[in-house]
Amino acid sequence: MQRHTKNYCQLLKFFMRYLSLTLTALAFLTNSCKKNSNTLITNGTYKGTFERSITNKISNVRLKFSSNKFEGESQYIHYPDLCHGSFSINRDTASFENACIYTAEFDWSYILSGKFKISVSGDSLILTRGYNGVIYYYDTYKLKKE
Repeated sequence: MQRHTKNYCQLLKFFMRYLSLTLTALAFLTNSCKKNSNTLITNGTYKGTFERSITNKISNVRLKFSSNKFEGESQYIHYPDLCHGSFSINRDTASFENACIYTAEFDWSYILSGKFKISVSGDSLILTRGYNGVIYYYDTYKLKKE
């Protein structure tokens, strides 16, 4: 009986060592696959369009990304209002912080600030943000790197 117990203990130790090494390797691989801060938005100038789903109005826009900074302009005044500021990325979400000072004569939801979902395909970048309220609508930036 003692012999079986000894073999069982050795097998258990081997299994625990194997399991701990496997979990350590898995944790390492998982962390190494995470996107770094701005890997989804590469530095450069992007041109494209902005559209709010409930307006049927499209504006040509230009956004320049450099390190964690952005600056931009749009075809129409305050549609959208891009100006300049900083941004950070966490997984598939970009958080924009606009550094400009604004007056109160327009809808501030058109200011490029807050969180947007990121979708990248080649040199194309799509930023989207939804609004929940009485009516659901969303903003979409469809951009292509120059």
